[in-house]
Amino acid sequence: MSDDISTEAPDADLPGEAAIRLAEAMIFAAADPVPTRAVAVLLPDQDAEAVIAAVRARHDGSGVRLEQVAGGWQFRTAPDLAPALTKVIAQPRRLSRVAMETLAIIAYHQPVTRGEIEEVRGASLSQSTLDALLETGLVTSRGHKEVPGRPALWGTTEAFLLQFGLKDLRDLPRREDLLVDPPAPAAPPQADPVSPSPEPC
Repeated sequence: MSDDISTEAPDADLPGEAAIRLAEAMIFAAADPVPTRAVAVLLPDQDAEAVIAAVRARHDGSGVRLEQVAGGWQFRTAPDLAPALTKVIAQPRRLSRVAMETLAIIAYHQPVTRGEIEEVRGASLSQSTLDALLETGLVTSRGHKEVPGRPALWGTTEAFLLQFGLKDLRDLPRREDLLVDPPAPAAPPQADPVSPSPEPC
Protein backbone atom coordinates (compact mmCIF):
# COMPACT_ATOMS: atom_id res chain seq x y z
CA MET A 1 0.00 0.00 0.00
CA SER A 2 1.28 3.44 -0.90
CA ASP A 3 2.32 5.68 1.93
CA ASP A 4 0.82 8.65 0.04
CA ILE A 5 -2.77 7.57 0.70
CA SER A 6 -4.20 9.32 3.77
CA THR A 7 -6.26 7.17 6.10
CA GLU A 8 -7.31 10.08 8.35
CA ALA A 9 -11.05 10.57 8.82
CA PRO A 10 -12.59 13.93 7.87
CA ASP A 11 -12.56 16.54 10.63
CA ALA A 12 -15.74 15.91 12.61
CA ASP A 13 -15.82 19.56 13.71
CA LEU A 14 -16.33 20.82 10.17
CA PRO A 15 -20.00 21.54 9.34
CA GLY A 16 -21.70 19.19 6.93
CA GLU A 17 -23.30 20.21 3.64
CA ALA A 18 -26.82 19.71 5.00
CA ALA A 19 -26.13 22.02 7.96
CA ILE A 20 -24.66 24.71 5.72
CA ARG A 21 -27.62 24.58 3.33
CA LEU A 22 -30.15 24.72 6.17
CA ALA A 23 -28.49 27.74 7.80
CA GLU A 24 -28.19 29.41 4.40
CA ALA A 25 -31.91 28.92 3.74
CA MET A 26 -32.85 30.17 7.20
CA ILE A 27 -30.89 33.41 6.82
CA PHE A 28 -32.17 33.95 3.29
CA ALA A 29 -35.82 33.47 4.30
CA ALA A 30 -35.68 35.64 7.43
CA ALA A 31 -36.97 39.20 7.17
CA ASP A 32 -34.60 40.38 9.91
CA PRO A 33 -30.95 39.63 10.65
CA VAL A 34 -30.55 36.14 12.15
CA PRO A 35 -28.52 36.02 15.38
CA THR A 36 -25.89 33.33 15.82
CA ARG A 37 -27.87 31.83 18.68
CA ALA A 38 -30.81 31.21 16.31
CA VAL A 39 -28.52 29.16 14.07
CA ALA A 40 -27.38 27.25 17.16
CA VAL A 41 -31.01 26.48 18.03
CA LEU A 42 -31.68 25.31 14.48
CA LEU A 43 -28.54 23.14 14.45
CA PRO A 44 -27.92 22.06 18.06
CA ASP A 45 -25.35 19.42 17.05
CA GLN A 46 -23.24 21.88 15.05
CA ASP A 47 -20.85 24.69 15.85
CA ALA A 48 -23.02 27.64 14.79
CA GLU A 49 -20.05 29.95 14.22
CA ALA A 50 -18.35 27.37 11.99
CA VAL A 51 -21.55 26.93 9.99
CA ILE A 52 -21.89 30.67 9.50
CA ALA A 53 -18.24 30.92 8.46
CA ALA A 54 -18.87 28.19 5.87
CA VAL A 55 -21.90 30.04 4.49
CA ARG A 56 -19.85 33.24 4.24
CA ALA A 57 -17.05 31.42 2.45
CA ARG A 58 -19.53 29.89 0.01
CA HIS A 59 -20.70 33.33 -1.11
CA ASP A 60 -17.28 34.98 -1.14
CA GLY A 61 -16.93 36.75 -4.48
CA SER A 62 -20.57 36.21 -5.48
CA GLY A 63 -23.28 38.81 -6.04
CA VAL A 64 -24.41 38.61 -2.43
CA ARG A 65 -22.44 38.49 0.80
CA LEU A 66 -23.34 37.35 4.29
CA GLU A 67 -22.82 40.35 6.55
CA GLN A 68 -23.14 40.86 10.30
CA VAL A 69 -25.55 43.73 10.88
CA ALA A 70 -27.78 44.82 13.77
CA GLY A 71 -26.77 41.91 15.97
CA GLY A 72 -27.38 39.18 13.39
CA TRP A 73 -26.55 37.85 9.92
CA GLN A 74 -28.13 38.94 6.67
CA PHE A 75 -27.45 38.53 2.96
CA ARG A 76 -26.60 41.86 1.34
CA THR A 77 -25.72 42.92 -2.17
CA ALA A 78 -22.03 43.05 -2.97
CA PRO A 79 -21.04 46.75 -2.75
CA ASP A 80 -19.44 46.84 -6.19
CA LEU A 81 -22.79 45.95 -7.80
CA ALA A 82 -24.75 48.76 -6.12
CA PRO A 83 -24.26 51.36 -8.91
CA ALA A 84 -25.77 49.03 -11.52
CA LEU A 85 -28.67 48.01 -9.29
CA THR A 86 -29.72 51.56 -8.50
CA LYS A 87 -30.81 51.88 -12.13
CA VAL A 88 -33.53 49.25 -11.74
CA ILE A 89 -34.32 49.10 -8.01
CA ALA A 90 -36.37 51.83 -6.37
CA GLN A 91 -34.44 53.80 -3.79
CA PRO A 92 -35.91 54.86 -0.45
CA ARG A 93 -36.79 58.49 0.02
CA ARG A 94 -33.72 60.58 0.75
CA LEU A 95 -33.64 62.47 4.02
CA SER A 96 -33.10 66.20 4.04
CA ARG A 97 -29.83 67.69 5.29
CA VAL A 98 -31.55 68.81 8.50
CA ALA A 99 -32.98 65.32 9.05
CA MET A 100 -29.54 63.76 8.54
CA GLU A 101 -28.00 66.23 11.00
CA THR A 102 -30.70 65.39 13.53
CA LEU A 103 -30.22 61.66 12.99
CA ALA A 104 -26.47 62.00 13.57
CA ILE A 105 -27.03 63.93 16.79
CA ILE A 106 -29.47 61.30 18.04
CA ALA A 107 -27.08 58.48 17.10
CA TYR A 108 -24.15 59.98 18.99
CA HIS A 109 -25.97 61.46 21.99
CA GLN A 110 -28.83 59.02 22.60
CA PRO A 111 -31.00 58.94 24.52
CA VAL A 112 -31.50 62.63 23.85
CA THR A 113 -34.36 65.10 24.18
CA ARG A 114 -35.59 67.46 21.50
CA GLY A 115 -34.25 70.41 23.48
CA GLU A 116 -30.81 68.78 23.66
CA ILE A 117 -30.88 68.17 19.90
CA GLU A 118 -31.66 71.83 19.34
CA GLU A 119 -28.85 72.84 21.70
CA VAL A 120 -26.32 70.76 19.75
CA ARG A 121 -27.59 72.00 16.38
CA GLY A 122 -27.82 75.59 17.51
CA ALA A 123 -31.20 75.83 15.80
CA SER A 124 -34.80 74.83 16.46
CA LEU A 125 -36.04 71.40 15.33
CA SER A 126 -39.32 71.31 13.43
CA GLN A 127 -41.84 68.61 14.17
CA SER A 128 -41.89 67.67 10.48
CA THR A 129 -38.19 66.72 10.64
CA LEU A 130 -38.76 64.50 13.66
CA ASP A 131 -41.86 62.99 12.00
CA ALA A 132 -39.82 62.16 8.88
CA LEU A 133 -37.30 60.23 10.98
CA LEU A 134 -40.09 58.43 12.82
CA GLU A 135 -41.78 57.46 9.54
CA THR A 136 -38.58 55.87 8.27
CA GLY A 137 -38.30 53.86 11.49
CA LEU A 138 -34.75 55.11 12.06
CA VAL A 139 -35.54 56.65 15.46
CA THR A 140 -37.97 55.82 18.23
CA SER A 141 -39.01 57.03 21.67
CA ARG A 142 -36.81 55.85 24.54
CA GLY A 143 -39.10 56.94 27.37
CA HIS A 144 -38.99 60.26 29.19
CA LYS A 145 -36.26 62.19 30.98
CA GLU A 146 -36.90 62.52 34.69
CA VAL A 147 -36.80 66.31 34.79
CA PRO A 148 -39.60 68.87 35.05
CA GLY A 149 -41.89 68.45 32.07
CA ARG A 150 -40.58 64.90 31.45
CA PRO A 151 -39.56 65.51 27.81
CA ALA A 152 -39.43 62.53 25.47
CA LEU A 153 -36.10 60.83 24.88
CA TRP A 154 -35.13 59.72 21.38
CA GLY A 155 -32.79 57.00 20.17
CA THR A 156 -31.99 55.02 17.04
CA THR A 157 -33.52 51.67 16.10
CA GLU A 158 -32.40 48.38 14.63
CA ALA A 159 -33.54 49.75 11.26
CA PHE A 160 -30.87 52.46 11.67
CA LEU A 161 -28.18 49.79 12.07
CA LEU A 162 -29.52 47.94 9.04
CA GLN A 163 -29.68 51.09 6.91
CA PHE A 164 -26.06 51.94 7.58
CA GLY A 165 -24.69 48.38 7.74
CA LEU A 166 -23.60 48.56 11.39
CA LYS A 167 -23.22 45.59 13.75
CA ASP A 168 -24.03 47.86 16.69
CA LEU A 169 -23.57 51.48 17.75
CA ARG A 170 -19.94 50.84 18.61
CA ASP A 171 -19.31 50.65 14.85
CA LEU A 172 -20.17 54.33 14.43
CA PRO A 173 -17.16 56.38 13.34
CA ARG A 174 -15.54 58.22 16.22
CA ARG A 175 -16.85 61.75 16.47
CA GLU A 176 -13.34 63.17 16.49
CA ASP A 177 -12.66 61.42 13.17
CA LEU A 178 -15.61 63.25 11.60
CA LEU A 179 -14.39 66.70 12.58
CA VAL A 180 -12.49 68.48 9.88
CA ASP A 181 -10.08 71.07 11.17
CA PRO A 182 -10.65 74.37 9.37
CA PRO A 183 -7.69 75.40 7.23
CA ALA A 184 -5.29 77.71 8.98
CA PRO A 185 -5.71 81.30 7.81
CA ALA A 186 -3.10 82.31 5.33
CA ALA A 187 -0.43 84.54 6.75
CA PRO A 188 -0.67 88.11 5.46
CA PRO A 189 1.94 88.86 2.80
CA GLN A 190 5.06 90.40 4.21
CA ALA A 191 5.93 93.80 2.83
CA ASP A 192 9.35 94.12 1.26
CA PRO A 193 11.71 95.80 3.67
CA VAL A 194 12.21 99.45 2.79
CA SER A 195 15.79 100.48 2.39
CA PRO A 196 16.60 103.64 4.27
CA SER A 197 17.06 106.66 2.06
CA PRO A 198 20.67 107.68 1.67
CA GLU A 199 21.72 110.56 3.85
CA PRO A 200 22.19 113.77 1.89
CA CYS A 201 25.77 114.69 1.36
